[in-house]
Amino acid sequence: MNLEQLDKKYVLNTYKRNYTNFIKGNNATLWDQNNKKYIDFSSGIGVVSVGHGNKAVSTVISEQVEKITHISNLFVIEPQALLAEKIMNLSGLNMQCFFANSGAEANEAAIKIARKYGQQKYNGKRYKVITLENSFHGRTIATAKATGQQSIHKKDFSPYPKGFSFDKNIESLYSSIDEETVAVMIELIQGEGGICQFKVEEIQVLSAFLKQKDILLIVDEVQTGVYRTGEFLASNLYKIEPDIITLAKGIAGGVPIGVMMTKQKDIFEQGDHGSTFGGNYLSCVAGLKVCEILETHKKKGDLDRTISYFCKSLNLIYENNRDIFDSIVGVGLMQGLRLKNENKLKDIIAEALDVGVIVLKSGKNILRFLPPLTISKNEIDDGFQRLNLSLKGV
Repeated sequence: MNLEQLDKKYVLNTYKRNYTNFIKGNNATLWDQNNKKYIDFSSGIGVVSVGHGNKAVSTVISEQVEKITHISNLFVIEPQALLAEKIMNLSGLNMQCFFANSGAEANEAAIKIARKYGQQKYNGKRYKVITLENSFHGRTIATAKATGQQSIHKKDFSPYPKGFSFDKNIESLYSSIDEETVAVMIELIQGEGGICQFKVEEIQVLSAFLKQKDILLIVDEVQTGVYRTGEFLASNLYKIEPDIITLAKGIAGGVPIGVMMTKQKDIFEQGDHGSTFGGNYLSCVAGLKVCEILETHKKKGDLDRTISYFCKSLNLIYENNRDIFDSIVGVGLMQGLRLKNENKLKDIIAEALDVGVIVLKSGKNILRFLPPLTISKNEIDDGFQRLNLSLKGV
């Protein structure tokens, strides 16, 4: 039985699989079982932030596994406390952290904080959470309902919890706020919804308005966090201080982790929330090392130079293929090319993989790029040469 047959027989069919079998990687370069080389412009959907096979990360993981992998949150976990401190130092915010295993779990914790805030301060009269159209916040029952995409709200999984609604844009959001609203939950740049970047000024105005109304601002930075935009947080880029921020994806270089950061330090009591695996030794030592690597990468100017070089290279692709692409969208190393004909998107992604470059989709018509933040100039050049070649076949 080959790998494809094995997968189809024993693994639930929840993904539209490609059966390329990757067996090793080095930074932004991957090799499959036939030793075919690929340039990875996806980093596992923004996860492998310091690249594949990172020696520094693999070393701390290996050393930790030989000591303790897991002991439970009934005991203090030193790397968890150290990672929380590191996150606060890098963000410049005065918050506390709850550690989970994914972005959806981090968002669940954020929703629970908001709900309890409404219970405590407003006797349960405030409980509604407003999100935005085309947002994505997870696939649990609550976070799926919080996601502003009707395609995610399948009847098969109903009934969904009440108290969630979404608006078309920031401007229309104001009219939906009422005396029952406890929080507004947004992505500053919508990753799955077409790399839609909201204007700095409108976000700052919204933040100030919500503070005035004592409505919590939850910013989902599962994809934008940990230097993906060029700053540690997109919130830093927008110069706002949300009440709650969620992180996941790129923070531990591929080891599952989710983080909910909050100013509401006294809302949760012991027993209100928990996670068996959240914040364990393994995920936290990996997170610490990734944060240290990227902090140095940023301080030395390497990250900004990488972003600049990647964006110049992307612009060349755009200029040379104006018949295919309508515009460039995105910020930092969260970039996209908007297609004139969305029907070509699947073909472009398939052709790109065929010539050895991995790219993603976002929304209906965006070719998305989320490379490792440590991608080299040679890998950028190689990847775009391959992509340019693939476009000739579309």
